[in-house]
Amino acid sequence: MGTTSEPTVHFLNVEYFFRLLYELLTNPGGFSLQANFLQLASSVWLMVTGLAVIASIALLAIFIHATIRFHQVRKEEEPLYATIHASHAETERDHSRWEHIRELVERPHESDWRQAIIEADIMLDDLLSQLGYPGNSVGEKLKAVDPSRFRSLQHAWDAHKVRNEIAHSGQAFQLSEHMAHRTIAMYEVVMREHGEI
Repeated sequence: MGTTSEPTVHFLNVEYFFRLLYELLTNPGGFSLQANFLQLASSVWLMVTGLAVIASIALLAIFIHATIRFHQVRKEEEPLYATIHASHAETERDHSRWEHIRELVERPHESDWRQAIIEADIMLDDLLSQLGYPGNSVGEKLKAVDPSRFRSLQHAWDAHKVRNEIAHSGQAFQLSEHMAHRTIAMYEVVMREHGEI
């Protein structure tokens, strides 16, 4: 039988690499140093090159994925940070706060009517602050209002007086359903004048 020769290609053959290293260390005299060193260096270079190619492909794939995802996220978030034109500002305004007040006043319980009036007065306080009127309370801010620029000023005062009765008299103040609706209607006139609802 003929002898079979070992394959000569040693691409990424770690076992071959360690065998060459072992022969070099155990039998340096019978080891053709120059030829086998070149073989060893070639094997190491092929292994390092192969690993570098694999790592480069993996990093390139990660970079491409991250870039695509970054652009997708920016496109999704673009409407959130876009500037609203003045013509669309009113339609984009969130009216959920006033809707909650309307829901409260439509309920059959007096405690809900009281809460609706108190929350409407807080909304009035915020409005007066936005308009730049000074003061630590709604009353102080209303005193600073210029009546020529605030047509619904009397409605604001009348509604605020009801809120004060609720806050100061507590349960002793009898709040009827009619008065609750009338008070919220006065707050509504103020809010509509200044574009809050």
